[in-house]
Amino acid sequence: MSKVRRIALLTSGGDAPGMNAAIRAVVRKGIYHGIQVFGIQKGYEGLIHGEFIEMNLGTVADIIHRGGTMLMTARSEEMKTPEGQKNAAAQLRYRNIDALIIIGGDGSFRGAQTISAQGIPVVGIPATIDNDIAGTDMTIGFDTTINTVVEAVSKIRDTATSHDRTFLVEVMGRNCGNIALQAGVACGAESILVPEMKIDMDEIIMKLERGNQRGKNHSIIIVAEGATSAWELGEELRKRTGFETRVTILGHIQRGGSPSAFDVVLASQMGGKAVEVLLEEKSDQMIAYVNQNIVPKPLEEAYGDLKPFNMELYELANQLAI
Repeated sequence: MSKVRRIALLTSGGDAPGMNAAIRAVVRKGIYHGIQVFGIQKGYEGLIHGEFIEMNLGTVADIIHRGGTMLMTARSEEMKTPEGQKNAAAQLRYRNIDALIIIGGDGSFRGAQTISAQGIPVVGIPATIDNDIAGTDMTIGFDTTINTVVEAVSKIRDTATSHDRTFLVEVMGRNCGNIALQAGVACGAESILVPEMKIDMDEIIMKLERGNQRGKNHSIIIVAEGATSAWELGEELRKRTGFETRVTILGHIQRGGSPSAFDVVLASQMGGKAVEVLLEEKSDQMIAYVNQNIVPKPLEEAYGDLKPFNMELYELANQLAI
């Protein structure tokens, strides 16, 4: 019999579609194995201040298709301090919690490391719309976000065509261009600007003018927020080409909405595997999606080297935008 009889889970960092499906899987898988499961509200901030609720089958009913996180999430500056970390572990010990599951990104996993260092087993489930966690091919929420962006760009393209305009669509990605790259390829953008690559204004203008010469009366440029200011870029393009430009910033619409079928299945598998790993009395693990398999990996891989940027796909996008 496993020594793990009481576990807690929290969601941390930015919300991602599919987090609720992961919560549901952890709770129901845990109950199936006779484990008491406790949810911690508002992430590490709630952990430090003891915001625990006992979870049951009814608690997670009818949440699998909902975006956001029922446990809520919050940034916690206090968790970055030794005192906050000590208080977090004390809250878990006070309630006789045997292990903690963290659903979030690399910053959340760094917090998990501080909990583990105090002798409490931890497992991380990668959930971030940026898909920037090393060690896993996909993170929960990324697929839904790409589909949200593509749907929005499809509508923007309709009006761009009607008015003979160049639209710059800014998407999330302060340090990572995965959303821009994947969505840009999927919607056939003329240019994709990401933080990982230097911006070549001459190349952008060349593509716009080449399209205009062959009768193309509209263009879509996808801009990751960390690459440059879409507003400034749009103004510079207008001055240098004379083309009418418009800017759309998608903002937090990219985080919301029901998760895709892929994200629900991925989250459910990861949540179930996290409980299995704890039942095997393992710690410092991250649940990863690798070559279409759900596998545990050392948690430290999540905040080691940065996930490599997909240069092959980026080059293909440029080749297809001739």
